[in-house]
Amino acid sequence: MTTVARILESKSRDIHIVRPEDTVADALQLMADKNVGAVLVVEGDRLVGIFTERHYARNIFLKGRRSPTTLIGEVMEKNVIYVEPHQTAEACMALMTNKKIRHLPVLRDGRLVGIISIGDLLKSVIADGQFNIEQMVLYIRG
Repeated sequence: MTTVARILESKSRDIHIVRPEDTVADALQLMADKNVGAVLVVEGDRLVGIFTERHYARNIFLKGRRSPTTLIGEVMEKNVIYVEPHQTAEACMALMTNKKIRHLPVLRDGRLVGIISIGDLLKSVIADGQFNIEQMVLYIRG
């Protein structure tokens, strides 16, 4: 079974962060520049929230709020669901499905070490399945 640590090894180490006092426009610009669907909200060295495209749609756009004047700290998700590097891809997929989320920060000993998305997990599961098929074919061929 693939672990979160292994998934993090295969992707960029970049963690895109904003601060609670940054504006939603700042976060959206960073998300557009980096082509990501979520940014983590950090205060000092502590994870305090997450802001996603879904948060923008529901908490800004649909409520008629203004991105240049609304602070991330006002609209971020404060109850952040996270995982640790030893957890499996399957456990993360189950968690994401149950909680209806698409991004999971990764913490090791309380420190932020990365973020994984549902796309990262799907890529991992597909790669594992292909490897298993290849191994079966080799076994059958003898």
